[in-house]
Amino acid sequence: MDNQEKEVLLSIQNLDVVFGRGKKAFKAVDNVSFDIYKGETLSLVGESGSGKTTIGRAIIRINPCSAGQILYKGKRISGKLSRKDDREVIRKIQMIFQDPAASLNERATIEYIISEGLYNFHLYKDEKDRMAKIEKITEEVGLLPEHLTRYPHEFSGGQRQRVGLARSIVMEPEFIIADEPISALDVSIRAQVLNLLERFKKERGLTYLFIAHDLSIVRFISDRIVVIYKGRIMEIAETEELFHYPLHPYTKSLMSAIPVPDPILEKNKKLFVYDTKIHDYSEEKPELVDLGNGHFVFGSPSEIEKYKKIRFEGANE
Repeated sequence: MDNQEKEVLLSIQNLDVVFGRGKKAFKAVDNVSFDIYKGETLSLVGESGSGKTTIGRAIIRINPCSAGQILYKGKRISGKLSRKDDREVIRKIQMIFQDPAASLNERATIEYIISEGLYNFHLYKDEKDRMAKIEKITEEVGLLPEHLTRYPHEFSGGQRQRVGLARSIVMEPEFIIADEPISALDVSIRAQVLNLLERFKKERGLTYLFIAHDLSIVRFISDRIVVIYKGRIMEIAETEELFHYPLHPYTKSLMSAIPVPDPILEKNKKLFVYDTKIHDYSEEKPELVDLGNGHFVFGSPSEIEKYKKIRFEGANE
């Protein structure tokens, strides 16, 4: 399906997020724009400190926008909202946090943690209906009914993340921001959580913004990938397009860091280190440009010409 035909669920337009004031001001997100289509998984990828989580937190309005706007279904959700719109956004957009230990209330039972959203928005007819919803979602995420009376500290990291997932899904959201939901988990558990996310996407028609720093995992679950470096977008493309034609040097450095499952190949692998000094932006101003195929790359006009040749003419660098 062409991107023009897809329904844009969430649109981020010229977003800036600045922390601090005056001389201490730090721009964590710099003029970021991208759309997320209904029903897709868009992954936001970059190293620690690149602004990925800041963008996710700006969408759910934990971090205020310093400039630009965020639209959900064509309506602005950044800045001040009416109480009705505010509640609608909280319900429809949920976030799964990176640290499954810190994001759960240690003093609350699992039943209460999963029920909290239902209580706040009164999304149940009566007590029987609430318990039916809790038990159903608990089973769907792979937990047992007896887990409901326990507390977070009694669970492993993987189980806690399932509780976090249940807490989000029970609200029947349309859009979920998954902020590195598997980085704190064992490798064997990661696949289970990813499969759960994939299953919920199909069964419930969910849309995901998946935040990660590991490109190998992102390839498994994403429809499109946004590569971000120091608060600026470097490249956007469909997953296989990006893996076959990584054009920006920063994307290439991320690709070169993906582990190879062969010890001999891994040992002889050449790591590509990104150095910003290779760009000369003193005379030409860089922009995020659509090369075609929905493949956007950040660069100066001369760099963009070079990227086009590599992508469409198979020219060697």
